[in-house]
Amino acid sequence: MRTRLLPLLIVLMAGVLLALGFPLAVSLAAAQQQQVVVDRIDDTVRFAALAQFVTEGPALDERRATLQAQLDRYHDTYGIKAGVFYYNDSTMARAPQDWWVPETGDSREAFQEALSGRRSSDPPQVWPWQTDARLVVASPVVRDGDVVAVVFTDSPTDQLRSRVVRGWLLIVAGESAAMLLAVGAAFRLTGWVLRPVRILDAATHDIATGRMKSRVAAASGPPELRRLARSFNEMADNVEEVLEQQRAFVADASHQLRNPLAALLLRIELLALELPAGNEEIGSVRTEGKRLAQVLDDLLDLALAEHAAADLQLVDVGELAAERVSAWRPLADERGVRLSDLTAPVAAWADPVALSSVLDAVIDNALKFTPRGEEVSVSAAAHGEVSRIVVEDHGPGLTDEELARIGDRFWRSGRHQNVKGSGLGLSISRALLSAGGGSLSYAHREPHGLRVTVAVPRMAPDDTAAQKEEGTGRRGHARAAGGRAPQGVVER
Repeated sequence: MRTRLLPLLIVLMAGVLLALGFPLAVSLAAAQQQQVVVDRIDDTVRFAALAQFVTEGPALDERRATLQAQLDRYHDTYGIKAGVFYYNDSTMARAPQDWWVPETGDSREAFQEALSGRRSSDPPQVWPWQTDARLVVASPVVRDGDVVAVVFTDSPTDQLRSRVVRGWLLIVAGESAAMLLAVGAAFRLTGWVLRPVRILDAATHDIATGRMKSRVAAASGPPELRRLARSFNEMADNVEEVLEQQRAFVADASHQLRNPLAALLLRIELLALELPAGNEEIGSVRTEGKRLAQVLDDLLDLALAEHAAADLQLVDVGELAAERVSAWRPLADERGVRLSDLTAPVAAWADPVALSSVLDAVIDNALKFTPRGEEVSVSAAAHGEVSRIVVEDHGPGLTDEELARIGDRFWRSGRHQNVKGSGLGLSISRALLSAGGGSLSYAHREPHGLRVTVAVPRMAPDDTAAQKEEGTGRRGHARAAGGRAPQGVVER
């Protein structure tokens, strides 16, 4: 979210700084030019005061020479063209001597304005890129109330444009520094705003993956997000309480039903002694009673598996898988199925008891549906951040619709209803793996069969140390939820 929010804030702040910078730059250029224009006006006024005394009489040549000397010194010092011209464009004095007022353009307009008895208008704004721009200022020379001449100056703009560029560079430097500060502030602000969101997202993911104890610390961020964190914690507490009540109900119900069911099965056995041998009805009742007892056992195992956390340890899952293959090989030989071990040493973090139970269930499932003479293979290898144990069989496999439903509680394929089982085995296996951050996935095996992948993390979870402190109790739960001998609990 920061990658989307931070650019938006930066663009907005850049727009604000540009909106402030452009008027400031224009104002700076105008102020610099106005200062030059004011200086030129003062100069023209001084020359106009000298030109007033250049009249007919014995001192005419001397006064004109004084005015010419002032103009020459002014041009030599500042490089500014200056002159005093009569209304008919004849010259009273000028510097340099070969310079004339242009016949057209802004210079002529300023000259005509001064002849009308008022100072010329301010020249247009000069910008740094106008290398040939000049500033012209004209003031009238008034004698006895009449305009007798015009003082005209034509100034180069090199220094003016240089000062404007330096001022603009200072503005750019200031705005760049302000932009860096704004980016830093935006980074801190987005971090402050989004940190509770990231924590909330992580806690939501933890709860979604079965770690119901995860909560959000509502101590930072905006008030709205702190209220959201508190509401989330209340919701998580309620959800955990409801799930705990559900698990307790399933466990209690399963446990309470086992005693009367055991008594019922005992009465059925006693009743069978009174009936003729081979009675079909009593055999059917006995079979259904045993199936009901198996379902109750599996329900209790599922409730315990969902309630217990994993005792994670660094184990060689390849060696563990090889041990389970060796344990199941006698049953595979009895059924005429080849059980091959393709495992390699690979380390991962897992609860060895829970993982053994999962492998027992998956291998048993594969052996159930693999015809005599076919093969079931078990392999283990590292893949990125997880270690995978893959069990492949050559059975009939599942359709796409059945593959999407495999693992649902009490679900069994309609084609395999005659196979013994309760439909809870894969749910138990998934619960056992989820407690340790693992997963169980299913896919088609070409040309036929099923591929089951057991994935466990290779990196230690953050809460491993806390889990080890309670390892003994959790290991007991894991044993209660699984770890039976090779008899078979998982059904498709």
